Amino acid sequence: MLKRIWPLLVIVGALAAFFALGGPKYITLDALRENQDMLKAFVADNFALAILGFIVIYASLVAISFPGAGFLSIFSGFLFGIVPGTMAAVVAATTGATIIFLVTRSAFGTGLAAKAGPFMQKFEKGLKENELSYLFILRLVPIFPFFIVNIVPALFDVKVRNYVLSTLFGIIPGGLVYVSVGNGIGDALSAGQDVPLSGLMFRPAVILPIVGLMLLSTIPIIYKKYTAKAAS
Repeated sequence: MLKRIWPLLVIVGALAAFFALGGPKYITLDALRENQDMLKAFVADNFALAILGFIVIYASLVAISFPGAGFLSIFSGFLFGIVPGTMAAVVAATTGATIIFLVTRSAFGTGLAAKAGPFMQKFEKGLKENELSYLFILRLVPIFPFFIVNIVPALFDVKVRNYVLSTLFGIIPGGLVYVSVGNGIGDALSAGQDVPLSGLMFRPAVILPIVGLMLLSTIPIIYKKYTAKAAS
């Protein structure tokens, strides 16, 4: 038993230590504002090392399920620009999510969710029938916290490949939004101005394209149900 859960215990300990040492205060706009010159100078002199270090930090925070890890996508846009920043954020988040997925599966197995009741059993049935589409929708829907969506699929018997692919491509739209914000806040930070982030993902220009992608991802589900009814 201990052999199965020790990685999870390490993650819980790391998350507790991160909070105890005041780590969250460094993942804020104020911290970015106070250290922007130093960070920009380091990136300019050590671009490859800076991106690699950023990916390791971001992936580690996602792996320990720190709820504010996604905020680092803003840092990524500010430090590296839109294209490199998006690539770094997506790779880091996918890596961290895959780590916590594998750790959770190792600790709890895949049968725990089925014991939670009829709703979970129904969800598991739909997930098995259209695994990639379901996982992709979970990544696109901005109402579900990222760290929760990282863990829940591990309780079901989903393929690791589908989990990784749906995470990699499903987080690009939301990640691009935050990276773009980070890429454009330099002047505001230098001037000491506030950068409004509340409700960012629910603004029409952001949410409408995401809803469109969600609808497209439901086509395989609808088609499969339609063909099944036609054949019966």
